[in-house]
Amino acid sequence: MKYKVVFRERSNREGEKAEDPAGFLDAQLDDETVLDAVFVGRNRPDAQHSSDVMEEDDDFLSLGSEVWEYDVAEGKDQEFQDALRNSGMVMEFEPLESSGELGVS
Repeated sequence: MKYKVVFRERSNREGEKAEDPAGFLDAQLDDETVLDAVFVGRNRPDAQHSSDVMEEDDDFLSLGSEVWEYDVAEGKDQEFQDALRNSGMVMEFEPLESSGELGVS
């Protein structure tokens, strides 16, 4: 089964990634759970202005998100979902149906 996963991502003052959200998930899974992982996109933090640098009082807005698609091995769905919930970095996730449409989580 494939899943769409949205990770919380903290950025530094220049708007560059300050942590690797997907790495928090990878550390909780064995090598047989995830068959493939594809980076889909990144939403930059709300605090970035036209200068692409966050101002001093915008540090609390340094959160953005990354979207990934994971292909999970048959029979490993519960293990994968448990790891998502325990990662501390996942904002939301949902299974993707084989037709490419979003499923209900």
